[in-house]
Amino acid sequence: MTLRVWTVSIALALGSVTPSAPQDSPPKTTELVKVVAQSLDKTVSVPSDLIAFQSVAIFAKISGFIQSIDVDRGSWVKKDQLLAVLVAPEFRARTVEAQARVQAAASQVAEAEARMFAAESSYDRLKAAAATPGVVAGHDLELAERSLEAAKANHEAAGGGLKAAQAALDAVEEMEAYLELRAPFEGVVTERNAHPGSLVGPSGLPVVKIEQVSKLRLLVPVPEIYVGGIARGTRARFKVAAYPDQTFEGIVQRPANSLDAKTRSMMVELDVANPDRALAPGMFADVEWPVSRGATTLFVPASAVVRTSERQFVVRVRDGVAEWVDVRRGEVQGELIEVFGGLQEGDMVVRRGNDEIRPGTRITAGATP
Repeated sequence: MTLRVWTVSIALALGSVTPSAPQDSPPKTTELVKVVAQSLDKTVSVPSDLIAFQSVAIFAKISGFIQSIDVDRGSWVKKDQLLAVLVAPEFRARTVEAQARVQAAASQVAEAEARMFAAESSYDRLKAAAATPGVVAGHDLELAERSLEAAKANHEAAGGGLKAAQAALDAVEEMEAYLELRAPFEGVVTERNAHPGSLVGPSGLPVVKIEQVSKLRLLVPVPEIYVGGIARGTRARFKVAAYPDQTFEGIVQRPANSLDAKTRSMMVELDVANPDRALAPGMFADVEWPVSRGATTLFVPASAVVRTSERQFVVRVRDGVAEWVDVRRGEVQGELIEVFGGLQEGDMVVRRGNDEIRPGTRITAGATP
């Protein structure tokens, strides 16, 4: 936006004797400019880091020896692809033992079932015979009924034992599935720490490490003064040293919504598509972070702002009289600087402010000599 420039003469008000505008001050010539309102639209450079969108170190859940491993550093893998096979002889023994317990429990169920059927058959015969008075003693019928109840209870207990044995076998077989290590997602193997015959387990180094690089996260530590303009969906451009002539782009997705007390910055994650895999996790990125406000703000030339040991102000001219207006500095945009204070759009201020122009100085328009 172009600023119109006015030329005026500044003279002391005749007959006015105040500390702020001495009568014997000589007239001065200066330039005035309008305070303008415009949108802040600029970018600042923020050093950032690229990391994998997903990264996982794969350990063996159970201890065993590597029987085979089919990937190495740099191998591209698909989701659920077999990475390595372990062998654990003692674990196989646990499986055989669990299977034997299931078979034994099944035999107990069969025996209990046979006893239950026999007891039920005896009870039914005695009950039928008892229909004829004097053929079967009541005590014998009662004993047969109790024997049937006991046989049913034993059968139910045997069934519970079989379920428990089967559950134990299922748990062992489920654990045995962990002897095969598979990729949790599509990515690249960035680390391999085992070879056939290596003893691996839940602790120590991972067998392999996999990172998803078809999509990356760009971590941007946004300084506190710029966090007000963070908005999801905003696009930001960046460059990396490996490709100095190329510009990449990320989309703001996950602001932390909390500032780091040490750096006074907010970590913001941008999603970066990387279908050609040109970018790699760990790269340093120089981000052109967009800075904006929710509404227009006021701007004046940077030279209009006067800074002293006590205050910061601009010299505004209203009704031909100079006055000091305290302001706070914001962002620099071109030759202008953002200011906040008691100004309004269209106010006239001295282009090159200084504290020699005292409040109360009378101003008259005139040509620049």
